Formats: sequence, structure tokens, C-alpha cells
Amino acid sequence: MIIDGKGLPMGRLASFAAKSALKGEEVIILNCREVIITGRKKNIEAEFQEERSKMGSSLKGPKHHRNSERIIKKTIRGMLPNHREGRGRIALKRIMCYAGVPKEYEGKPTVEMKREAKQKYIEVKNLEKRR
Repeated sequence: MIIDGKGLPMGRLASFAAKSALKGEEVIILNCREVIITGRKKNIEAEFQEERSKMGSSLKGPKHHRNSERIIKKTIRGMLPNHREGRGRIALKRIMCYAGVPKEYEGKPTVEMKREAKQKYIEVKNLEKRR
């Protein structure tokens, strides 16, 4: 199953991908940089910055990545049951995230999901730039 993440809300995308992976399907998410997070831009950036400031050392966790693919995959991981063992770990291995569209997936059909109406949001690529 190939999902184009352009303009999709991150929570809906993550829950759909997690359910599909638990059912045994291979899930490929394209355009992770253009996935949106709904809410006020200032609040979202402040929460992301607060998580990063509580990070700890570089040797120990928790790790909060700035990479868009990793941000999306970590959100999906949070919706899986016990991602460290059992079926959660197996399901997480079935999920692949890409910032753009690799050549092998160009022109292939994607799953259609409901896009958000006009409301306040921020794209994940804007969080990548934040320090």
C-alpha cells in the first residue's frame, strides 16, 4: 500500500498506517515533508522545541529527530502496541517513510485519504528547520 502524505493530517495518516501494518500490509508513505499538523503554528513549534530541550544526552534517549521521515515514523510507532517486541515490532518493520517520491514509486497508484479543509496547520518540513 502506497500513501501520498501531501496535505494529510499527521494523526490520521499515522493511525491508518499503524492499523494497516498490524493487519500485515506493507505501508509506504511518500512526501513526508508535506504532511500537515493541525493547530496553531506557534503552539506546535513550542511543543516541538520543548520536547527537544528535554532530550538528555546524546548517548541516552529520548531522541527527537529533526528529519521528517523520522518524525512521521515515531508518530506511527506511538500508535502501535509495544513497538519493542511482538507484533508491534513486526508491524513497525513493514512501514517505510520517504521525504519525496523515489523513482521506483513514481507513477504507481496511491491510496486516497480525506484531506483537511482550510484550517490552521503547519507542515512537517517547517519543523525540520527549527533548532
